[in-house]
Amino acid sequence: MSQMTFGQNYDELKILYADGAYKKLVAKAIKITENDNSKKEVPPYIFAAKGLHKIHLSGDPGERYKNAYKDAIKYLGKGVKYDLKINDGATIADEEFVDFVEEFQMSLLTRIRNDVDAGQARKAYSWTVKYNKITAHLVGSKYLAGACKFLDSDPGTSRALWIEADNLLKEVTSIEGWGEADKNMFMYGVLYSADALKNKRQKDKAKELLNKVAQFFEEDEIWKEKYDEIVNS
Repeated sequence: MSQMTFGQNYDELKILYADGAYKKLVAKAIKITENDNSKKEVPPYIFAAKGLHKIHLSGDPGERYKNAYKDAIKYLGKGVKYDLKINDGATIADEEFVDFVEEFQMSLLTRIRNDVDAGQARKAYSWTVKYNKITAHLVGSKYLAGACKFLDSDPGTSRALWIEADNLLKEVTSIEGWGEADKNMFMYGVLYSADALKNKRQKDKAKELLNKVAQFFEEDEIWKEKYDEIVNS
């Protein structure tokens, strides 16, 4: 069953979201995902994530929804998984859902960057693993995960993650169709990795990494500033 054939329950979820009945929305959406006849439908997972995110943002989720943000990742991740497998990602790219997916991805990237900048690489790494579940483009989060492990004094794991990212990079010919969060994850993943290498006196490896992806970001002002800082300082 595709997104286009999803009927009455889908309309009900839209109404609940529009009315701000987020807890009712989450309960209804999760119930649909647990039904054998509709468990592979993508929209209920996204609506569950949307409701949970709104509950999280309310600042007063209550005991039942104290993990609303992480639960939103879980349900969005399941929706993305089914969508990529069954619909080639058409649902998460649909105009009804794409803004939420983008907003949520960006919120997670912000958490990751804040933790890295605060010296909490281990915590940041755990968020990168979660980001993998809500994107169709893994290369950036793999680079950033590698940076986190390198900063956390785990060079073996970081090396494996960077090799994995390098292999994914070979398949990237353009990022024009990517959302802003995935583009930023890609850019910052490489920048954090290069900066970590430079700070460990591996400037040549840092420069080599930057040059692998420079063509994708050469017009970006943040990229140009950080590139110059890492390569020329």
